[in-house]
Amino acid sequence: MLRTFGATRTLGTADFDRVMQLCADDPMTNVFVAARVQEGGLGFGTTLLGVEEAHRLKSMCWVSANVVPVACDDDALDLFAARLKRQRRRVSSVFGDAEQVLGLWDRLQRHWGEPRSLRPDQPMMAVRTSPAADGLALDPRVRRARLDEVDLVLPASAAMFTEEIGYPPYVGSDRDYRGLVGSLIRAGHTFVIVEDGRVLFKADIGSLAGGVAQIQGVWVAPDARGQGIAAPAMGAVVQQVMDQVAPVVTLYVNGYNEPALRAYRRAGFVQVGRFATVIL
Repeated sequence: MLRTFGATRTLGTADFDRVMQLCADDPMTNVFVAARVQEGGLGFGTTLLGVEEAHRLKSMCWVSANVVPVACDDDALDLFAARLKRQRRRVSSVFGDAEQVLGLWDRLQRHWGEPRSLRPDQPMMAVRTSPAADGLALDPRVRRARLDEVDLVLPASAAMFTEEIGYPPYVGSDRDYRGLVGSLIRAGHTFVIVEDGRVLFKADIGSLAGGVAQIQGVWVAPDARGQGIAAPAMGAVVQQVMDQVAPVVTLYVNGYNEPALRAYRRAGFVQVGRFATVIL
């Protein structure tokens, strides 16, 4: 054990196996935290809080730029909220399973103030069967981005972030954000359609753990929207990920985004849960 704070404590590298076991109880919901822990996220500016019951790890809360509750009941949410009330300035969002996120936000809102955006209904969707086998025509242009294409992918990534979150991912120097985009490309986690020297479509594997790949950053160039690109392109991404990376592919999407929901359903995704996001 590391430091103890009442009934919560900060988890460390010695807790790795128990952390991963708790994430594995619901691998699709918990893939973000599992992936960050696998990448060495127990420490180095991040905190993973834990609650134990009868010497068993019962609940967790990831605290970094994002707050993500894991397997939390009301008692655990009370404990984590008590720890989080003084950390507002370091957090940009709270996201994850909707019931847990909204319960945590109910406890924090009076202390953290009004959010930029509250998104309480985000279907969490998954696909486990081949889109090609289900009869979808896959877009043959979809491929992994090359590292020498960072400067092509960067504007698409920044545009997607700005459209989704409501503010740009960087102000002034793009150095840090460019590094993030480059790291995804270097890992083989960015898929694109590039034509005439620009990106028409992009999607990233944002988290990968426990046989689950969570897709994020899906974007279609504005002048290419409404032309039926999204579903065949997403189907191609899913097929390549299933063939080469992980057998289960997930994502979550705003419930009001009907065009995206239609495209994802055509690509074989079905709803398996509900997420919520609080943007601060």
